[in-house]
Amino acid sequence: MSRTALLILADGRFPAGGHAHSGGMEAAVASGGVHDTASLEAFCRGRLHTAGLTAAGLAAAAATGYDALALDEAADTRTPAPALRRVARRLGRQMMRAVRATWPCAGLDHLARHRPQGAHQPVVLGVAARAAGLTPLDAAHAAVYESVGGPATAAVRLLSLDPFDATGVLARLTDELDAVAGAAADAAERVAAEGVAVLPAASAPLLDITGEQHAAWTVRLFAS
Repeated sequence: MSRTALLILADGRFPAGGHAHSGGMEAAVASGGVHDTASLEAFCRGRLHTAGLTAAGLAAAAATGYDALALDEAADTRTPAPALRRVARRLGRQMMRAVRATWPCAGLDHLARHRPQGAHQPVVLGVAARAAGLTPLDAAHAAVYESVGGPATAAVRLLSLDPFDATGVLARLTDELDAVAGAAADAAERVAAEGVAVLPAASAPLLDITGEQHAAWTVRLFAS
């Protein structure tokens, strides 16, 4: 296991396309739901315990070596908004290109062959983590950090927030990030015996609704 590999995978500069997406932040800012540091923290906390937990469970399960195609189907059932399904697959396709160049392996080739239009990003993340020699918990950590790191970075651009304040939000969430990653990894360890139904399926209806609305905007800074 290489901690450096985890840093590479979780690095915002890793060419997986995440910089073009706000994780719902652009719509939240437009609605007035996020307008300062306190509301940013509330948004990130809510996203962490819903979309972040769900993504972490899928990523951790994929890192155990469980059937990635079955997990991709499970990701579909956990993503009711068509716009967000498209986003997840678009991000998965971009991540697939990056990780196949970085940590080539048969598992990534298999997933790419059966999902030519892109698999859900958390599933690709988990397969990549396994290829890099990382643990399911490592994959969960990468997923939960991404679930809040992307929106926090987007808020700096959208609201001209002080980057130090946005980073402070992430620092205050570290204990919760660890707890959510641990819960996701624990669930993933049970998948082989109990099936995908044991994975988290926390919902965020407002993110689903605003994701559909954002996809219809004619002018936007972020793809999602």
